[in-house]
Amino acid sequence: MSTTEADITKRFAQHALQTCATFTDEYGMWPCEREAYATPNARTRPTTSLSHPSTDPLSRSVQSHALVRRLEDAGGPTLTRPATSGDSSSVAQLMAVEQDALSRPMMAEAQRPEWHAPWKLMRVISGHLGWVRCISVEPNNKWFATGASDRTIKIWDLASGTLKLTLTGHISSVRGLAVSPRHPYMFSCGEDKMVKCWDLEYNKVIRHYHGHLSGVYSLALHPMLDVLVTAGRDATARVWDMRTKECIHVLTGHQSTIADVKMQEADPQVLTASMDSTIRLWDLAAGKTMAVLTNHKKSVRSLALHPKQFTFASASADGIKQWKCPEGSLLQNLEGKRSIVNTLAVNPDGVLVSGGDDGSLCFWDWNTGYNFQTMDTIAQPGSLSSEAGIFSSTFDQTGLRLLTGEADKTIKIWKEDESATEDTHPMDWRPSLRRRKY
Repeated sequence: MSTTEADITKRFAQHALQTCATFTDEYGMWPCEREAYATPNARTRPTTSLSHPSTDPLSRSVQSHALVRRLEDAGGPTLTRPATSGDSSSVAQLMAVEQDALSRPMMAEAQRPEWHAPWKLMRVISGHLGWVRCISVEPNNKWFATGASDRTIKIWDLASGTLKLTLTGHISSVRGLAVSPRHPYMFSCGEDKMVKCWDLEYNKVIRHYHGHLSGVYSLALHPMLDVLVTAGRDATARVWDMRTKECIHVLTGHQSTIADVKMQEADPQVLTASMDSTIRLWDLAAGKTMAVLTNHKKSVRSLALHPKQFTFASASADGIKQWKCPEGSLLQNLEGKRSIVNTLAVNPDGVLVSGGDDGSLCFWDWNTGYNFQTMDTIAQPGSLSSEAGIFSSTFDQTGLRLLTGEADKTIKIWKEDESATEDTHPMDWRPSLRRRKY
């Protein structure tokens, strides 16, 4: 507290004591208390309520000062501190302040979430011989690619779910895939330290990007530039020129494995999530860190960029958090089932999906953080119960179908229940008094 504020507080407390001495009797009672005492039915002294100040002069001054501060902090008018002890208008003003402050809500009304239809399983696709670690849907929404621990990349027809092509070339698990919206190229990375560029017209590898010292766990493409960023177990993210294969930047700063990386058109153009429990926002032009987000206490395994808003979400074993770009300020924490979250995906309708290591699939309303549906995936027959984990997820280009890659070696496609309405599936939402932002 500054010296000026301390002086004002001291003078205001002294004035409150003088006012109490002027308007109370020798017993320290206010006129309303004397009237209640004088009533024949009153056998006990009335208890002090919040309708008038406390009968103790010191408590009264502190309470009055606190109410004035509450009103001003809430956006009310700035009050002139009374300067004379005998001015009855100052007491009336103080009482008006108290009533107004008590009538104001302590917290803004919670925003009601938008109703979303529940999601259900539409199709199960089998074909891989290992965990399905990554999924990418092509821009025209006709097919999608999956990479798995069986070292293969498979191309599937999105409408029918039939296998169209199998690509081989990696010698270890394929961990990342991205189909370029501007070129007939697909990029892949894996635990074999390799980053490959596939020509989809010839279905062959045409470029390799060498530089990572360990497994490469994630990759992302810039939406406007011919730039590729990869990240992995060597705790670095590398920015590559797509055509010349030159490494433009090596983004260093993380202390442990980088689990996920994203790129967007506006700054910060590169976002990385690491097992050191931090998220870093990078300046792509300078190749330097813009901000370090340290709110998570566990490894951050996944990031998701909202397709319309300038916000993103991060997932960790300690929960899911939403952030605002470009500064990386925390928007809110999402409350729901706690599990090790491996993957996040969000569609244009504001539905956020999280997939857990225990097979849990949670659906959230993006704007309010309301968890409107939670379900557990079912491992295909013949699998162990422990093979129910979800490793990857993505929406198709319309946002109406969800694809998940799972530990039971299958790809599952989910869609909204078309027959559901707000009457058949009412929203079980109650406003919470707890602040989710911390």
